[in-house]
Amino acid sequence: MVQDTTMADAGLLEELMDRAWPAPDREELAGWVMRAAGGVTQRANSVWPRVAVADTAALSAATLWYRSRRLPLIFQVFDSPRSAELDALLDAGRFTRQSETLIMTRAAEGILPGVVPGVEISAAPSEEWLSLWWSVDGRGGDAEREIVRGILAGCPSLYALVRADDGVPAAVGRLALPPGAAAWGGLYCMATGREHRRQGFARKILDALLAAGAAGGAGSFWLMVTAGNAPAQALYAGAGFAEQGRYLYRQAPLQRVLSGC
Repeated sequence: MVQDTTMADAGLLEELMDRAWPAPDREELAGWVMRAAGGVTQRANSVWPRVAVADTAALSAATLWYRSRRLPLIFQVFDSPRSAELDALLDAGRFTRQSETLIMTRAAEGILPGVVPGVEISAAPSEEWLSLWWSVDGRGGDAEREIVRGILAGCPSLYALVRADDGVPAAVGRLALPPGAAAWGGLYCMATGREHRRQGFARKILDALLAAGAAGGAGSFWLMVTAGNAPAQALYAGAGFAEQGRYLYRQAPLQRVLSGC
């Protein structure tokens, strides 16, 4: 039976996203999940308020937790009525708003399972795959890249790569398949090399991952795309995805350190 995503449970989507991009360092306190990964990606270095309540004691504990890791305190806050009290607490603390992101979903109905010609699918990211994705979305050096490799390995996934006519990798993508996720697949790491954009490579990657996921039994799919990325939103809408929710990141104001001079 194809799962209906039109009324997908928001809590389930939050859980899926956490499983699909697992931070190596995490701790839960009062319903908040602290996550850290050496500062690599906001998602893996932010608080997931599994219980979105205004808890001043938990806020103090989270502040100390991230300070001990030399990381800023960032919350991933979902656009939901249950986040109202937490938002008010963060407003009082003058937390900034950053990186508003849409969550889009679709059911597998209508997707033809199988192999899309010209797209290479593997169960682990090759060096070519990782190099292309890192060149587009990576931040940092070799150490940060290895942290990302560990995050990717934390969730069973399929990796897609398509080459240009000269054999150079043109675009990549990842379909995360979290264990026990009720047949959901999540699209991540969609990236196209600068010189290969607007040539249909991203759509080919998207189609290949959806087809591979459907062939493996996935009944529903989700993805995230920044609110300001209109071209990507159009690509996903054209592939049958519709907005299911939103979230943004809220960061504590940086503390000024007094100079000794």
